[in-house]
Amino acid sequence: MNFLKKSLKKYKETIQFQSMVIPALVLYCIFVALPIITTFYFSITNYNKFHIIDYIIVGLKNYGQIFKIEMLKTALVNSGKYAIFMTLFQSLIAIPLAVFLNKKIRFSNLYRVLFFLPAMFSPLVMGYLWQVMLSPGNIGIVNQFLMKFGFEPVQFLNSQNGLNSVIFSQVWQWVGWAVVIYLANLQTIPEDMIEAAKIDGASDTKIFFHLILPLLYPGATVVLVSSLVGGLKVYDIIQAMTGGGPGYATETIISSMIKIGFNEGNYALSAAYGVIFFIIVMVFTLILMYLLRAWERKVS
Repeated sequence: MNFLKKSLKKYKETIQFQSMVIPALVLYCIFVALPIITTFYFSITNYNKFHIIDYIIVGLKNYGQIFKIEMLKTALVNSGKYAIFMTLFQSLIAIPLAVFLNKKIRFSNLYRVLFFLPAMFSPLVMGYLWQVMLSPGNIGIVNQFLMKFGFEPVQFLNSQNGLNSVIFSQVWQWVGWAVVIYLANLQTIPEDMIEAAKIDGASDTKIFFHLILPLLYPGATVVLVSSLVGGLKVYDIIQAMTGGGPGYATETIISSMIKIGFNEGNYALSAAYGVIFFIIVMVFTLILMYLLRAWERKVS
């Protein structure tokens, strides 16, 4: 009898705890699961501004069209390039800066604030500022500076340099955020380990590559995954600095998806492009997580 009472009590407690998840589960289904399912569904139809009601299922036709449209193909390449270079350069700059700022130097807190300050502003605001600064000829501040030293003005936002300029501006803006993450990670590394390595005769270079860098795995996981996924989803800075131009030179997946869907009214093609984007993000994330797990296994 006591066993039955205990079982019923435990069952009631389990139901109570599980019922607390229901509101979050309902919201997840409405705002996440349902849009994903409908996107997959509409991607195999001819749903557009001319077929709002009388749309039909056309199979994988929309997926075949994606790779025939120059803007969409360019956008795929640009998004991949942006995400990879943004992620790579952000960490390559942030890790040495974090190691430097982790030392007991004068005004270290001020330096941390200054590096983090750009990350506090909206990418749209920073994008418009960079657009003005990189304007062609003698209009932009950067070109004015170059011309004072006898250099020719540079077309920073043309088809050859536009995407590189956007990547540079975003590395500049977000490297401070990465520095904060790596700093928090560095402060978890015991000083005794570093001191013991120095006593054993290890140089600063060996300490960095063989002790500090392997232990930065937790911080690197946060920075690399966030930067990669955020880079693949980039839109606001592109819209502010170049608008996707000139031509299709700086189009990304999100910007071209919005143009195809909202501007041209080809909702089914935009949905198919969204499915491709979902697969790309998933593949990139899985590859990165595999590499990070290999790093973790090596450290442990």
